[in-house]
Amino acid sequence: MELRHLRCFLAVAEELHFARAAERLHIDQSPLSRAIKELESTLGAQLFERTTRSTRLTWAGQVFLEDARRVFAALDQAKINVKAAANGYHGTLRIAVSDGIVPSRLAALLAHCRAEEPEVEIRLFQIPLAQQLKGLRGDLYDVGFAQSNDVGDGILVEPLWCDPLVAAVPARHPLLTHKRIPLEDVLRYPLVLCHPETCEGCARQIERVLRTVDSEPIVADRVGTTDMLLALVAAGYGIGLTNATHIDDFRHPEVVARPLAGRAVMLMTYLLRPESEPSEQLRHFIDRVTPDRSSTSDST
Repeated sequence: MELRHLRCFLAVAEELHFARAAERLHIDQSPLSRAIKELESTLGAQLFERTTRSTRLTWAGQVFLEDARRVFAALDQAKINVKAAANGYHGTLRIAVSDGIVPSRLAALLAHCRAEEPEVEIRLFQIPLAQQLKGLRGDLYDVGFAQSNDVGDGILVEPLWCDPLVAAVPARHPLLTHKRIPLEDVLRYPLVLCHPETCEGCARQIERVLRTVDSEPIVADRVGTTDMLLALVAAGYGIGLTNATHIDDFRHPEVVARPLAGRAVMLMTYLLRPESEPSEQLRHFIDRVTPDRSSTSDST
């Protein structure tokens, strides 16, 4: 089995169309088909079910696709490691960020890391939560930030910080007569919410809050970024429910943040990492992001 076989397989598996895959690889369809047959012969399994109308992966093909992607991910990481070493770095931290983590907090943390360990290269990956969990288990990332502790086996979760959930209201809106807005009143208007795939953890936490009210929300739109949420709120599409610190970071002159009435609802951010023993660089990073734990361990 050669890398060209894997490249051909990956192209067909992702395109599910031999002609498009051949075009993507800049080769003729005949050598592509031949490479797939050679690969199936080597593996002793059929990878594709092909008809005159469609191409689809067999179950064996679906399993092999995950392994093939890991091979290329490992190759990419090897290239990154060599480049980092050539540029004078003595270690790399791969950090996955999901759920629209507050930029100001992340910026302060990264600046702290650069100041204390400038020889460690930090690489950021802004990805959905499901992809982060998969990557943490598959050694694609060393650590991650998300707003969910529902992560399954093999991943350690540590709560980091809380931010209040607030209503983002268009300027001059009737709801602004309230200093603290009852959630029931918010739900009388269409809502602009974070997208459940792009910001899965945050969306889950807000959904739990909405279920506490006996009223079906009207969702005007779901968005993947805070700046888009504030743009739609400012344009009058609806009321946003979001992180108060996000609104501070993305100030918009036509949007006013109001706390919700009653007990404050807090959105929790978590640090996620594999259960395996952390590297020295990762231990230092964890101590920076969880200073309370670090000071506790120093005193014991």
